[in-house]
Amino acid sequence: MERYLQPTEYFDYNQPELKAWIATQLEGVPDDKVEQAKALYLAVRDSVSYNPYVFRPEPETFSASHALKTAESYCIPKAVLLGAATRSVGIPSRLGLADVRNHLSSPKLIEWLRSDIFRMHGFIELYLNGKWIKATPAFDKRLCELMKVEPLEFDGVNDSIFQEYTEAGEAHMEYVNDHGVFDDVPHEFILSGIKAAYGHLFPDGKAPDAIEGSLVQDISGN
Repeated sequence: MERYLQPTEYFDYNQPELKAWIATQLEGVPDDKVEQAKALYLAVRDSVSYNPYVFRPEPETFSASHALKTAESYCIPKAVLLGAATRSVGIPSRLGLADVRNHLSSPKLIEWLRSDIFRMHGFIELYLNGKWIKATPAFDKRLCELMKVEPLEFDGVNDSIFQEYTEAGEAHMEYVNDHGVFDDVPHEFILSGIKAAYGHLFPDGKAPDAIEGSLVQDISGN
């Protein structure tokens, strides 16, 4: 279990800025692991905007500190940020990876990926009260409101994973493949999977070009 508590290149909760942010989020929170996990979950979910277009292949962009510094990221770094924060207060965490089909993805995002499958979706598992519990802090509250889905809550007891349907009963998110769990970010494994799924984003093996915009802009038109 000790390896799920250690700071790493990616779960870098020993970085001063990240340590200070964690302390701020826990001000006034009871000294209770579940309550701390819940508070940190909400902080990561809503203070770092979800934006898949900011994906970059460089290792440092997968770290908790990078997600915090940029204040916008996608599922893997946001999950790592939550895992790093919880590790810092003695809650073991590990990264989970899966492929999901997003039935409500924006046309621009589907065109960019040439697929409605999100390869290597990241979530975090936290060890609380003697069991591993899934938490998914990817979609922030503002984005969920635009997509007309309830923001995912986390109670520290039950798994928190993407909803299968929207409030209106439309298909939303479908888990199609499980890649397992990891005590650190398997950067090369993730990158090879992404390249295999979206080879067109890596012309001549080079890093993908930066793309302007965000999923919020896609959906809202603003």
